[in-house]
Amino acid sequence: MSASRRVLVVGSGGREHALAWKLIRDGAEVLVAPGNAGTAAIAENVPVSATDIPGLLKLAQDRGVDLTVVGPEAPLVAGIVDAFTAAGLRIFGPTARAAQLEGSKIFCKQILHRGDVPTAMFQEFRSVAAAREFLEAREDMPVVVKADGLAAGKGVFVCGDRAVALEAIASLGSDPQFAAAAKGILIEEKLDGVEVSVMAITDGRTIVTLPPLQDHKAAYDGDQGPNTGGMGAYCPTPFVDPELLADIEARILVPTVHAMRRAKVPFQGVLYAGLMLTAQGPKVLEFNARFGDPECEALLVRLESSLLDLLDATADRRLETVEPPIWRDGASVTVVMAAEGYPGPVEKGRPIRGLEAAAAIEGVQVFHAATKLVDGAVLCDGGRTLAVTAVGDSLPRAKLLAYTAVKEIRWPGAWCRKDISDKALAFELSAASMDSGTAE
Repeated sequence: MSASRRVLVVGSGGREHALAWKLIRDGAEVLVAPGNAGTAAIAENVPVSATDIPGLLKLAQDRGVDLTVVGPEAPLVAGIVDAFTAAGLRIFGPTARAAQLEGSKIFCKQILHRGDVPTAMFQEFRSVAAAREFLEAREDMPVVVKADGLAAGKGVFVCGDRAVALEAIASLGSDPQFAAAAKGILIEEKLDGVEVSVMAITDGRTIVTLPPLQDHKAAYDGDQGPNTGGMGAYCPTPFVDPELLADIEARILVPTVHAMRRAKVPFQGVLYAGLMLTAQGPKVLEFNARFGDPECEALLVRLESSLLDLLDATADRRLETVEPPIWRDGASVTVVMAAEGYPGPVEKGRPIRGLEAAAAIEGVQVFHAATKLVDGAVLCDGGRTLAVTAVGDSLPRAKLLAYTAVKEIRWPGAWCRKDISDKALAFELSAASMDSGTAE
């Protein structure tokens, strides 16, 4: 791939650092807007906000950008793809209408219903009062309460009983952070099973399904505490074997793409399915319209072939011409290091030490998720601060390398989950034990 290709990556998190890192390895010259301290070390940061669509458009025009890759969901939902396309610029991602698959949980449910895609039973409401009345009139049982719009990964409440659900409804009505997101409210049945993530790249006609992952959304070990944007991930997950992955593609991904096209809202970009593996088979919890974070970091360290070729072909709607991606054997683990107080308010500006020592460990990449560079020092600049990622020949090896790197990194109040990938390791141990018992 020629180094003359200029790519603009939009965003400032760990996902965007990973995208920039891989695209540079593919031979591209990369600009990141606005970027972080990590992207500044490998690419050119440009101080334009990810939601400043006119500013990003001008940047792409002024700098002769060949392809723009959008990381976060907010600019997608706001119409960045529509604006760039109208200006004759190439961009990877869905239109504003198609991004409603993530931007509106009610729209997503309507598409799933049209495509006969398995998902949880649900009711939708347009007011807090109507949702409260529904809960008070029905049998007391576990439910999931969701704000319709974007809420930075925090608008979903898993409620064990009616009292907790009523509290969730009340917070949607009173907490300012949910004001925009809670214009509609979904109440769903609570699904039981194992949660996994399956992402696919699609140009609206062809689908390239990527290796399955497992995210860790709860803040603390053992899946305790409030939901976050994601405290770690690993790839691939043994809970999804090749046969199940093919079933997910056939029963969930392909029908969703077809349903979007039939609704005259063709989808182009990353289709991210958050799934629950239930006793009745896989069911959709949610769809996202972009690479997951921290799933993207765990995914891209295993991608040996060109990401740029995939994104280029998707933007040009010729994905069928690209050879299937090549993945490194083994596994990867991403551990998110967070600032004190996350997922609530955090203390910013604390200096981070040990980054070079961590990055020097075999197989480790330290992706910056919320950092800034001040007078040559890397400072904490948000909740999920770093995504420490390692790839190894096995899952235990990748986990060991990731946590070895985590121990090298220090700043006051830093913390992380200690059990990223443990569910998979327990599953593999159990499977090996059963195989041993069968052999005897």
